[in-house]
Amino acid sequence: MSDSVRWSVFATTLGERPQVIAELDADAELPSASAAKILVLLAASAGVEDAQLRIDEPLDRRRVAPVGDSGLWQHLASDALPLGDAATLVGAVSDNLATNVLIDRLGGVDAVEAVAVEMGIEGVHLHDIVRDGRMPQHPPALSTGTARGYATLMSRLAMADGIRPAVADRVVGWLAAGTDLSMVAAAFGLDPLAHTAPDRGMALVNKTGTDEGVRVDLGLVRGPRGVVAYASLAHWQPSAGDPERDAVLESMRTLGAQVSAAVGG
Repeated sequence: MSDSVRWSVFATTLGERPQVIAELDADAELPSASAAKILVLLAASAGVEDAQLRIDEPLDRRRVAPVGDSGLWQHLASDALPLGDAATLVGAVSDNLATNVLIDRLGGVDAVEAVAVEMGIEGVHLHDIVRDGRMPQHPPALSTGTARGYATLMSRLAMADGIRPAVADRVVGWLAAGTDLSMVAAAFGLDPLAHTAPDRGMALVNKTGTDEGVRVDLGLVRGPRGVVAYASLAHWQPSAGDPERDAVLESMRTLGAQVSAAVGG
């Protein structure tokens, strides 16, 4: 790993006798880009379970400012989508517009963070809505987190540990359609557009985050030998041509190979 890159990495098997398979500065808090959108999904799922929200409730994107980059809704004709569809877009393509619409419906970023605190989630923080540009008055990063925090959250979702099973299952379902397999998950060789069913003996649920000088991948991998929860965060200052990015992706793929071996893929 390059000395110019800051890392936070944690991967562990789940079950009665968990075994750490990779760890590097697991408690270092780094920018995590879109990864903390998982908190938005958790808050939305909890709201549905508490009957404060409806899964078929129409949400209108015109309530929030337009935002570009990742996502599909900005390219679609419909101004309104059911809440469940907006959450699916966040899970599948990290949709920025759908994220902001959900945050607006949930009552703002503070309301999302309050749900995380109520659930006892540590080491994962959403600081702001998604913006096309960050000004001095805005939080410097959309989110921050630690590898231990993200991996622990993924393991809690898998085991419904302190999270109601219906809430956890709904979030996992939204994430299962995720299409970004460019980082840790690149080692698994799965179909990025269809990996909800086991392939090569493995099933994957993950969430990624990407920004300038930031790559994050966290997930759950199930295989014949068991389940692994992992999180890998990398942060660096890009230089000309950004060669660090290639080194980061290669290191993440190496972690993926370790995860694959641990689950029997």
